[in-house]
Amino acid sequence: MMILPISCSAFPRIALLVALMAGSMPAVAQESTGQSATQISTNQAAGEVVLIPNRVIYPGELIELAALKPVTLIPGKHKPDAVATRAEELNGKVAKRTLLPGRYIPTSAIRDAWLVEQGAAVQVFFTAGTLTISATAVTLEPGAAGDLIKVRNSDSGKILSGTVMADGTIRVSAS
Repeated sequence: MMILPISCSAFPRIALLVALMAGSMPAVAQESTGQSATQISTNQAAGEVVLIPNRVIYPGELIELAALKPVTLIPGKHKPDAVATRAEELNGKVAKRTLLPGRYIPTSAIRDAWLVEQGAAVQVFFTAGTLTISATAVTLEPGAAGDLIKVRNSDSGKILSGTVMADGTIRVSAS
């Protein structure tokens, strides 16, 4: 528990406690006027211009450029490490937790959109040299391209682990 001086008024004390409990850092910036979120990616080299949410983005929500606003960092201030601030890092990603307006977006708070949903029927492929075996399976967990997920073979009921491919199929390797 942090003890504050008695001379502090109630409002700044409450604001400080809320900021400390929130856990995420506010962006120390001023708004970039006259720029859209799509224009921001071309201005990255010109200065410290970053994207932050302009509204609350809820867990599971797709992050779109319309939900972000460009801001220019105050001179002498730099963005912290492990935060996503560019259009290519954020557009089309999904929020893993609530993202608040005016705050940086930690890279740990976003993920790729699921390519396959849990319970979806998918094609599973095993390839060894010129031999290719395919089967139909049901996903036991969601996954993005490159994720290792578990699937259940529809015919045998066996559970397999495989990698989600860009086309939505699952590639199983010998173990």
